[in-house]
Order: sequence, then structure tokens, then C-alpha cells
Amino acid sequence: MKVALAGLIGAAALAAGLVLLLRGGDDRRRSPAATRPDRAETPTPAATPRRRPPVAYAPVTTARVRKDLRGLRPRVYVPNSDAGTVDVIDPRRMRVVRRMRVGSVPHHVTPSWDLRRLYVDNTGSNTLTELDRRTGRIRRTIPVTDPYNLYFTPDGRRAVVVAERERRLDIRDPRSWRLIKSVPIPWPGADHLDFSRDGRHLLVSAEFSGRVVRVRLRRPRVTGVAKVGGLPVDVKADPSGRRFYVANQGRGGVSVVDPRRMRESRFIRTGAGAHGLALARDPRYLYVSNRLAGSISVVDTRRRRVRRTWKVGGSPDMLQVSGSGRRLWYSNRFHGSISALDTRSGKVLATIPTGHGAHGLTYYPQPGDFTVGHNGVYGVRLPWRQ
Repeated sequence: MKVALAGLIGAAALAAGLVLLLRGGDDRRRSPAATRPDRAETPTPAATPRRRPPVAYAPVTTARVRKDLRGLRPRVYVPNSDAGTVDVIDPRRMRVVRRMRVGSVPHHVTPSWDLRRLYVDNTGSNTLTELDRRTGRIRRTIPVTDPYNLYFTPDGRRAVVVAERERRLDIRDPRSWRLIKSVPIPWPGADHLDFSRDGRHLLVSAEFSGRVVRVRLRRPRVTGVAKVGGLPVDVKADPSGRRFYVANQGRGGVSVVDPRRMRESRFIRTGAGAHGLALARDPRYLYVSNRLAGSISVVDTRRRRVRRTWKVGGSPDMLQVSGSGRRLWYSNRFHGSISALDTRSGKVLATIPTGHGAHGLTYYPQPGDFTVGHNGVYGVRLPWRQ
């Protein structure tokens, strides 16, 4: 949610305009709180967390929802970045049932690692808005510097806040939200990331530099960088754990990155403005939103090629697969709406008006034992391994 444009266009003014168009514009219209220097935070050692059972960070292929979540009504939570609101949508009736005012420039709605809470990432007002998982209503506001995106390590012991404008990752205690350590990212535009299968590393996109950066989580520091060009955005680990997929909206496709050698091993062309990624319930397939082309591509992760592309219109951005896997929900960033698509036919089932700047929506609850954050990327414990 994670440049070579000037050379492509040939004029700096036009390049800046195109970056704003691709980015969605809202990141450049921050509230005054977003432009002032933030109060300095001193990293604080956190208490030693309780031991947790071993986890396998692997795609969730089951439709089974955890027992404690089965009584919850499914909802789609949509942050409207330009409006400073969150819309709550009933996916069965296909309509908005609640609209809440949150902080400034909310970009993503993130389930907590244990699936017990939902957080709205308000990067403009330097806050997280915590939502009640049963009622969907606001519980409290938490001060956190520049939470453009929010993740949790696969073991649940640490939160990783992507502070994009600060060019860093902030490692925090997910209970007290105390800052433990900041990891500077030397290149601009850090915004989306994903974790290695063993949870020892993460790869984060540095959008405005055309780079993908590897960060070690034990004694956190940058350990590698891959130059992919364009504007790398969303990042997803391959089911095998051997490669990462990076949506590259500047090049109109997906960069396949080797996390050991830190180089692009292949490029898969999908469509203009490739932006968001989501694995299908069958993890052989990866959905890619092409925001400027108004289309969604299905990539075969084994053959690493496009299997089909659906022309859906609008401006598809972030993606969420329903629990059954039969529907794909996506925000239309420039159209103030979200849509639901039938994953068997590619037909758009409904488009629902929302606030302006609909962005990192989440569908909750979902199958899985835990989530590593973003707008809902789920994992399983070892006994579920398939």
C-alpha cells in the first residue's frame, strides 16, 4: 500500500504530472500535519514477548475461517484517502451500511496479526484508527508517525510501519506501539512489502527510485537492493518462497525478483498502471490490477505468464479475494467506488459508490490463522501446511 519517467517523457514538468496521475494524486495533497516535521521518537526496548507457536508464512488455500471469527458478519472496509473517511460495505447486499470520519489521508485498512482488531492507516494525521472487529465502529486513535502502510512480522512479535515520506521502516511493539528501531530506506517512495517464507527478511518497494530493497529483520538493516526501473508498488511473495512479484506501474507489468541475488529475473507485461496484487485461493494464480488500463490480469505463477485479462473499466487499485475465492473486490482509485468481480467469468457483478480516493480496502473476516498486514495478507500455522 512499498524515476525513470523523466527520460520517458522528456520534460520534467510532464514527468511530475504523470507521477501524480499514477500515484493517485492524494499523496501530494497532504494535510498540514503531514508536512511539518514530526516529533522525534526515541527507540524504546520492548518487553520480551510471549513465545508463540511456529508459523509457516504461506498462502491460505482453504476457505475455512477461524472458529472465533465465524460469527462475524463479513464486511468490506474502504478507506477514502481524499475524503478522510472509511466506508463499511455489506458484501451480500452490495451497499454502504456506515461511513466514518477517521484521520487525514487514510490509505489502507489493516487487520491485526491476531485478527482481533482493524487499523486504519492515517498517514496525513500521523495516527492509526482502531476499529472494533464486531461492530466496525471506532474504538480509539493511536499516535503513530506517518503510517502509510502497516505490516506484522509472521511471528506476530513486531509491527512494521512503512513511513513513506520519512523514507524509513519503523519497527514497533504491536501492543504498546512503542518505537523499537527505525530502518532508513535510502531511496524515495517506500510503500509496500512482503516477507520471506521463513520470516527472516522482507522486500520493500521504493516506488520513486525504481528499486526493491531487502531488509533483514534480526538486527534490522538493509542487506540488498534490486533495480527494476519504472514505479514498483505492491509486493507479493511467491507461494514457493523462491521469488517475489512486484507490480510495476511505470512499466505496465510485474517484475519477478530473485530475493537471494536481488535482481529482476523476468518481467511479465500485464497492462498500463499495474498496481495491486492478490493471490487467488488457488495460489497458482495471481491477480494484477492495471489501474490506467482499466483491467485485471490473471498471472499463472508456475509458467510466469498472463493467462487472461479482463477489461473491467474504472481504475482498479488494491485487491481482496473473498473467503470462497469466487469474488474479487477492488477499489477504483480515481472513480470514488469499489467493484466486485466474478473470478470464474471475469464479469463485474456490482460497482458501489464510496468516498473520493477509494484505496486499500480489506474484506474481513478471512480464512487464515494470522495476517502479516497491508490490506489483509493471511498466513497459516505449521499444522496447516499443505
